[in-house]
Amino acid sequence: MTSFESKITHIPAPIDKVYAKLSDLSNLEALRGMIPADKMAQIKDMRFDVDSCTVNVDPVGELTFKIIDREPPKTIKFTADKSPLPLFLWIQLLPVDENTTKTRITVKAEISMFLKPMVSKPLQTAVDRMAEVLSVIPYNL
Repeated sequence: MTSFESKITHIPAPIDKVYAKLSDLSNLEALRGMIPADKMAQIKDMRFDVDSCTVNVDPVGELTFKIIDREPPKTIKFTADKSPLPLFLWIQLLPVDENTTKTRITVKAEISMFLKPMVSKPLQTAVDRMAEVLSVIPYNL
């Protein structure tokens, strides 16, 4: 498996609120409005429930991320269903102080040596982008 780690980002909210928001994926329905219009054109469908998020994206198709483990308040682990590559994702949270949480996203994927040069850079970019998005979600609402 190949690992991709995001840069560490800081979230201006207490770890308990961050964990509560991210561990119930139905809370992320509000993120639709945060996706830039040019990226939204590639997204055909998005569905959320407590334990999963399904996105239909061109050219990949439908991907479902399911929570497979929660370790309050520090880790949420996902697996990807219907993914062209076996894929696992972890969101790691660590308190900095009572009002700040740092986070890192790790993705592990089984990538063949043939595909690795083509998908490594886009996957790393996606992981870094996810970490950036987590830092701007409103957690105190």
